[in-house]
Order: sequence, then C-alpha cells, then structure tokens
Amino acid sequence: MDFPTQIFRVLKQPGQNFLTQEDFKPVLRELLATHPGLEFLQGTPEFQERYAETVIYRIFYYMNRSGNGHLTLRELKRGNLIAAMQHVDDEEDINKVLRYFSYEHFYVIYCKFWELDTDHDFLIDKENLVRYGNHALTYRIVDRIFSQVSRKFKSNVEGKMGYEDFVYFMLAEEDKSSQPSLEYWFKCIDLDGNGVLTANEMQFFYEEQLHRMECMAQEPVLFEDILCQMVDMICPENESCFTLKDLKRSKLSGNIFNILFNLNKFMAFETRDPFLIRQEREDPTLTEWDRFAHREYIRLSMEEDGEDASNGSAEVWDESLEAPF
Repeated sequence: MDFPTQIFRVLKQPGQNFLTQEDFKPVLRELLATHPGLEFLQGTPEFQERYAETVIYRIFYYMNRSGNGHLTLRELKRGNLIAAMQHVDDEEDINKVLRYFSYEHFYVIYCKFWELDTDHDFLIDKENLVRYGNHALTYRIVDRIFSQVSRKFKSNVEGKMGYEDFVYFMLAEEDKSSQPSLEYWFKCIDLDGNGVLTANEMQFFYEEQLHRMECMAQEPVLFEDILCQMVDMICPENESCFTLKDLKRSKLSGNIFNILFNLNKFMAFETRDPFLIRQEREDPTLTEWDRFAHREYIRLSMEEDGEDASNGSAEVWDESLEAPF
C-alpha cells in the first residue's frame, strides 16, 4: 500500500470506506499530549479540545470537497493533509505549520468567535455576525449565510450558527481565493440556484453597498461601472453572466465577492497599497488566510498586552475583560 492508503486504513472505522471527524480525534489527542509546541495547553483541557476541534474543522473545510462529512481516500490523496502531518512531526514550533495545525490560527478564529458570541452560549445569530470585521458585511449577505444555502448549519438551533459553522464562514470570508470559498460565496449570490451569476443577482447585493457608500459620504461607484470592471477581471466565457468555472479560472475572483458585500475590503481593493502588493509577490506561498491570521494574531497579542498593563494595578478583576483563555 502507498502511504496515504496506509493512513486511511489505520484511521477509518472497520467496514467504512471514508473518514469522519471522529476518526481524527485520536490523532489530535496524541498530538496535544506529545508535541512540544502545544505543551503549554496541558493544564487547560477545555482549550485543548477547542484547538483539536478547530484543526479538524479546517481539515474538512479544505479536504472534504463534497462537504458531506465523509472524507474519501481520493480526497485524502488529492489534498495536502499528509504533508502537513509530516511537517508537524518534524517541526517543534507548531505555528510554523500553517496548514491546519498552527496554534496562532486557532487562536485568531476562537477569539473572533468569542468577541461576537456576547452571551457566550456558543451560538451566534444574525445580529452578532453583522458585527464581524467592524460591520464589514451587508445585511443581505448575512441573510443568505443564515438561509444555509451554501452550507447547512451543524448547530441544530433555529437562526443560530455554532462554532463549526463559524469556522467555515471565517475561512471562506478571509481567503476568497480558495476553491471552498469561491463555492461557498457563489451559492450565496446565486439566488435562483441555476449555476450562473447574472447581472440582476449581483446588482441585488451591490445595492446595499451603494447605499452604505452614500451614507458614509463616499463617492458612490455605479453598478454599471462596477459590472464592466468585474467582467474585465474575470473574462467570463459569456459576458452576460459568471459561472463557477469562470471564477475558478481567475486569480482575481475573490475581489468580486468583496465588491458585492464587504465594503471594507472593497474600499481596500479600490485603494490598494503598493507596499502590500509587493509583499504578496515576495512570498506567493502564503495564502490570504495566512496573511490575515498573522496580522490578527499580532493585533490580538498587542491588545492583550495592553489589557494586562491596564489591569495590573486594578484591585477588582473585571470579568468582561477576561480573554477566552
């Protein structure tokens, strides 16, 4: 047997021809018990569990392309999980393993969830999600996310997304160049589910962006001009609509979705920083997610240091300032 097949056979349950999330739990338990980069979590079993869950959700987000929770041998062979597992074995600094296992990446995801989940019931509603990224998203796209057209929520609570649902959303939102993300957002914009994005569908989402620009006293960019710009970026086979195949063929596809429903990223795209563009070209191995997670981790660390300094002399501990871990 080749190496991937051996791993597949070892992990799967007898009689099954696929891997489930449960099948990865023993691997994560062993990793948490033995990896020097995760030793500091030994005294906090709850956060060991959260880390393990997050790693597994990330694996299934990228590897399980059918999205049915059943990871096949073919999917395992096509993905980069085994290379990442070997990297974990060789590397003492867990944060250098950017695929799936980085503790910093987990920290960023979990802190974002904690910030939005104000009552800490481990569920997020529409109003919570609207606050994501400093109110970056439109109400219309948040409604579509909660319609579960892209992915059915695992929370089993009406009108609420759970932690796993949030991990999928956040990975899709922060790395729109990846194939799982393109598929996720394509389904959101494709209102009639016919497999093509028409000008009418895109205009429906852009209308709210236009309104927000006007409210912020920014010069609005008319949809007709934006549509021409998007067609130039994607070069679709048929200029009257975009297919998923069109989007997967272009490296600029993620910008289409930012234009339609994320005002902050749309504005950042319109006023691109040449320094950031040069940085991206210098290290093309880093994904959009890697860059985002690195920036956020630094920001969160600085905030935590600032809180520690300001709380140092306080006689009464303010629980509202307590970090998630």
